Amino acid sequence: MQDDLERIVGDVPGPNTRALTAPLRAHESRNVTYVGDDFPVFWKSASGATVEDVDGNRYIDLTAAFGVAAVGHSNPAVVAAIAEQAATLMHGMGDVHPTAVRTELLERLSRILPSGLTKTSLATTGSEAVEAALKTAVLATGKHRFVAYNGAYHGLSLGALEIGGIPKFTQPFAPLIADVALRLDYPDALTTTTKAAIDALRAALEAHDDIAAIVIEPIQGRGGCIVPPNGYLAALRTYCDARGILLVFDEIYTGFGRTGNWFACEHDHTIPDMICIGKAMGGGFPISAMVARAGVMDAWPASTGESLHTSTYLGNPMGCAAALATIGELDQNSAKFSLADRQVPIRVSLPEDTRRDLSTLENLPVPTANGGAVPLKAVADITFGQGPTRVRRYNQERRLTIVADLNGVELGTAMDKI
Repeated sequence: MQDDLERIVGDVPGPNTRALTAPLRAHESRNVTYVGDDFPVFWKSASGATVEDVDGNRYIDLTAAFGVAAVGHSNPAVVAAIAEQAATLMHGMGDVHPTAVRTELLERLSRILPSGLTKTSLATTGSEAVEAALKTAVLATGKHRFVAYNGAYHGLSLGALEIGGIPKFTQPFAPLIADVALRLDYPDALTTTTKAAIDALRAALEAHDDIAAIVIEPIQGRGGCIVPPNGYLAALRTYCDARGILLVFDEIYTGFGRTGNWFACEHDHTIPDMICIGKAMGGGFPISAMVARAGVMDAWPASTGESLHTSTYLGNPMGCAAALATIGELDQNSAKFSLADRQVPIRVSLPEDTRRDLSTLENLPVPTANGGAVPLKAVADITFGQGPTRVRRYNQERRLTIVADLNGVELGTAMDKI
């Protein structure tokens, strides 16, 4: 598959995809998969950055499948680790009988995470990791209110929705969600400063002495790929320490090399009290975790035989093996995912009719290696021409050209994925 990165052999969607659409519609909740005349395609296989659909068309996956495929789809080391573990022990008994591979993963996580984050609660999904953090904060502080951000996405289970900041996900279930979180606007490095953002936070929290934790994505993902001003996370740390508030970083999307460091908080040299990780952690196998400082995690009582917070698949052996293999692959290539020496120009050509959107395009935020952001115009040559938009990215080894028909409204979203 790697020898032929892209290949369109027929219609998209093709006949096999269309044939599968009817049974999908008949048997799956209609809320799960959007189905239109030209969407989706049914995936058949994937390797590296390439996905093949059931009709033999091949595509370059610029999404890394929701950020999961940090070491590539079907990474050979991850596949081998899962297969080897499956041949000996596919399932353990969660909080009852531990496994050696689980202990190995717990030790490995404590070595790659920021200093002091040494106690872990394993889970399967990002939402579970977030809810473990919320419960831990309540136990550790005796308080119940959280500070969250507009545009935040922390998962869709009920507990996680309490700190969610996207109304379309929260409003339908409002009667079931405890509406006690304080929501702030997420600070954008292109429009505000750390001082202004911290002043706004102080004003909003001044009258509250019931705050258990501030929960934040170091780079806001689903809310728009928003990068905070340099120093904001560090200023949050200082504020939380002064007020006795816990600081929780949701790195489910940004963790495991996605921003050029193991974890995005390292750009601001800031260590939270708890960190939530997942997505890329298992290289494609579902596993997540909440990791905390020992003094925070030890707010949970010692087990007397039945855990207060657990799940059937906690520490699944195959998930642990996949995570260890993924970490190993990233560790071997850690120099390659550093962005410090790989900042390269992005050149964009736009059709004439998108000139009215040039100002918006020029000011799109581009994350920098130190955790800040600069407008696209600072690193890109932007010109206009006829035909489809062409986005080219270069590095020393090879040139990757991505061609897509985009209008001015869609261009911002497309650039965020490159």
